[in-house]
Amino acid sequence: MPLSEHEQRMLDEIENALYADDPKFASSVRKTGGTGGRRPAGLVVILGLVGVALLVGGLALDFKPGGFPVLSLVGFLVMFAAGVLAMRAVPSKASSSAGSAGGARVPGTGKTSTKGAEGQSYSSRMEDRFRRRFEQ
Repeated sequence: MPLSEHEQRMLDEIENALYADDPKFASSVRKTGGTGGRRPAGLVVILGLVGVALLVGGLALDFKPGGFPVLSLVGFLVMFAAGVLAMRAVPSKASSSAGSAGGARVPGTGKTSTKGAEGQSYSSRMEDRFRRRFEQ
């Protein structure tokens, strides 16, 4: 869901204030790809399939040096590496914005709420917190 013009302006102001206040932190965030990246889905899927093939193939083949299915162990390790790669990859913008669009979740209802406890919207509360930080 795209941001409104007001939200985009506020985001730009927050970003500029961050650069002015702590340029070292701002540059480190920019280097890590804080804007979102692509998950290497193709590589993860291929590694997972190769791992499954090695795992099953190691059990099906009669290649067990020392009585231990080494090929199956290698398959498991390849699948584990695929899982680690999938977990460590930065989620894409589409998947991260889909879960967070609409505001805070209301427990037990399965719905989201855009109003806070004080009747203010989420963006208003965040703006207030931002202002209080710089006033202190």
